[in-house]
Amino acid sequence: MLERFLSKTEFSSYDDFMANFKVNVPDNFNFGYDVVDEWARINPDKPALLWTNEEGRMIQFTFADIKRESDKAAAYFQSLGIGRGDMVMLILKRRYQFWFSIIALHKLGAVTIPATHLLTKKDIVYRCQSADIKAIVAVGDDVVLSHVDAALPECPSLQFRISVGPHVPEGWLDFTAGCEAAAPFERPAFVNNNDDISLMYFTSGTTGEPKMVAHDFTYPLGHIITGSFWHNLKEDSLHLTLADTGWGKAVWGKLYGQWIAGANVFVYDFEKFKPVDVLHMIQQYHITSFCAPPTVFRFLIRENLADFDISSLKYCTIAGEALNPSVYDKWLELTGIRLMEGFGQTETTLTIATYPWLEPKPGSMGCRGPVYDIDLLTPDGRSAKPGEQGEIVIYTGDSRPLGLFKEYYRAPELTEEAWHDGVYHTGDVARCDEDGYFWFIGRKDDVIKSSGYRIGPFEVESALMTHPAVVECAITGVPDEIRGQVVKATIVLSPAYRNRAGEELIKDIQDHVKRTTAPYKYPRIVEFVDELPKTISGKIRRVAIRANAK
Repeated sequence: MLERFLSKTEFSSYDDFMANFKVNVPDNFNFGYDVVDEWARINPDKPALLWTNEEGRMIQFTFADIKRESDKAAAYFQSLGIGRGDMVMLILKRRYQFWFSIIALHKLGAVTIPATHLLTKKDIVYRCQSADIKAIVAVGDDVVLSHVDAALPECPSLQFRISVGPHVPEGWLDFTAGCEAAAPFERPAFVNNNDDISLMYFTSGTTGEPKMVAHDFTYPLGHIITGSFWHNLKEDSLHLTLADTGWGKAVWGKLYGQWIAGANVFVYDFEKFKPVDVLHMIQQYHITSFCAPPTVFRFLIRENLADFDISSLKYCTIAGEALNPSVYDKWLELTGIRLMEGFGQTETTLTIATYPWLEPKPGSMGCRGPVYDIDLLTPDGRSAKPGEQGEIVIYTGDSRPLGLFKEYYRAPELTEEAWHDGVYHTGDVARCDEDGYFWFIGRKDDVIKSSGYRIGPFEVESALMTHPAVVECAITGVPDEIRGQVVKATIVLSPAYRNRAGEELIKDIQDHVKRTTAPYKYPRIVEFVDELPKTISGKIRRVAIRANAK
């Protein structure tokens, strides 16, 4: 499949990759027809999706199965009058109907809006009113269904509520019955242009109302790098990315790049994360490739890995937040596997990564990729020198790089604020060393200015994470009359230390940070909490911590 889209598919080195990687973008590209249906044509029995749940139910779907079921779903949506440009929200947790539905909507030229099951009535109303959502396809969970029902009176655009079961209450349509009863699918005479919107995410930002990030139909091709050259997937790979389908991480790791590479996507459908269950999945199903945020690896390294046979696991990648070097070192010690970090945003595909040809530097995001022209800009607008902090920006010139978002939907002022004069501003701050490796510092708004020093939250958090008492932590700045700001640490303690929370432990943690990193970075204020405030996608909401401190 790669040969259809790449001029060259094998690279001997990082330099070769940077110089010769090129994606050939077809006219009117459609992932449903040009990837899923093409695999079904040339290799119908090829494994595509291995789904299992907490009850032990397991289904292996082939590409022929995915084509058949997505065609049924497309025919059903078509019978409801859903077509090109219509907005459809999917609240499907990790149910396999997500894959049927998103491919079906692509085949119709409709717009898919993945969403988390954690949305409340207020969230659903905001999304429906902002995007004129026509239909919601949801898991038959009483809580999810009740939130949608409560939102309905304030959502005039919402015509169809569709449940995939097991519960299909009055007023809801039955997805399974509808798909089975629909007439055979007929491909529309015209489906899409490349620059039509195919996918939209409401960003779970740390400040303000969510923005609508719109991607066009070529966006999946931007994830060729993600699947084939970061996850390092082959046609015989069984890949697990741990993410709910409402997160952007799902299409990064459970769909586009993986299926273009021909890998089999593993889905574990669970309600509550338990580290031992993930290890059981790797052992039982012989998973070969695994991607998860650092928080997951922090929990995994606390398990007794010697109790599990995870020898099938050959490659591990990590993203979603910056990786603490201590987690990298411990995972390598326990498994012999290096964690290959990557960086990107909802607005982009993979921008910076530790590619297979690169030796990881623990704590570094890796190096530039071949698609985006990346630089670090200082506050005075010049390119940062090696070791100097700057905002990560992407130079776009007069054209839009493959994988970069189309716009913030219905918000031209926000689009212009982030992307103007041929430069897209990510809002993330990093430094780059002499070897071209990038090191994450934090969001622009999160960088702390204390006594003339610029302190990135991540570097202090990395030091804190090497203390045995710390499970999770967040660093914020607190106003100070003398220093401008001082560093505050908000910490979740491990169970063994919770009864020791007090001044003695605070001083021990402070001294540990002084020894581990530059002394001026130590937290002058330490607060212990039961949990950290997070966005619905799992990112720490430092803005909420700062607000609660006032």
